[in-house]
Amino acid sequence: MEEIQWVIEKEIGRIDKVLAEKMRKTRSQAQLYLKSGQVTVNGSVVKSNYKVVENDKVQVQIPKMKAFKVESENITLNIVYEDLDVLVVNKPQGMVVHPSVGHSTGTLVNALLYHIDSLSGINDVVRPGIVHRIDKDTSGLLMVAKNDEAHLSLSEQLKDHTSLRRYVALVHGNFSHDKGKIEAPIGRSSDNRKKQAVVAGGKSAVTHFKVLERFGEYTLLELELKTGRTHQIRVHMTYIEHPVAGDLIYGPRKTLKGKGQFLHAQTLGFKHPRTGEFLTFNAPLPEIFEKILKELRDNK
Repeated sequence: MEEIQWVIEKEIGRIDKVLAEKMRKTRSQAQLYLKSGQVTVNGSVVKSNYKVVENDKVQVQIPKMKAFKVESENITLNIVYEDLDVLVVNKPQGMVVHPSVGHSTGTLVNALLYHIDSLSGINDVVRPGIVHRIDKDTSGLLMVAKNDEAHLSLSEQLKDHTSLRRYVALVHGNFSHDKGKIEAPIGRSSDNRKKQAVVAGGKSAVTHFKVLERFGEYTLLELELKTGRTHQIRVHMTYIEHPVAGDLIYGPRKTLKGKGQFLHAQTLGFKHPRTGEFLTFNAPLPEIFEKILKELRDNK
């Protein structure tokens, strides 16, 4: 961890502006440091609008970056929308969003680096442009930022719960209610540190559901996220004893045959960072998902 510190002498004004000038960063990057709690003034974490005064002691904690080169790869992308600021892509099931241990190639980021000339740099070289993620075996829509200003705007919308993220899921069991809300905190499981679970003291998590179709042993749901916790839908569905079909981590081993969980990010909406217009996009269900639904309908 690298630490930068200095005492304010003549600079008086908003901390994000002073920070950007002092560190030779963009205003967006400075605001990201502040939001992540990496900046303190006189020992206390402050917000972007804090006004620094003479003799304030500013400290910035910057994690040391490991050398990591991400290669661009000519991988076909299903780009739903693109302009100077944002990109909406329909990620296929089986694709990892960004490189990590064990997944250095074949990711969405590898593909983006090949097809897109400019991506935001807020999330470092490993996750350029990535504002939010969906699991490897979940298909559907993702928004990508092409510059830091767009990244900051989209991140704020996720944080403020003003963006729209609606999923379709096929789950085990027959739902007794047509619609409802699951509100249960999510955190790391005490039994398995690689899994998430509903736990006391976890982060607030809210999922709205609506039944689209019933098949007896399975139910087709529309799910809307009001928060974005790791594996939120999969954890909430398991918590109410209706795990997502095909989810071998949170659900039963005996399930419908596929290439992972039957969970699809179908609808995505957000306010455009530059124009302010609210944009909404939809992606059709993957072929394997449609095939299973047809089989279930034929067997009703």
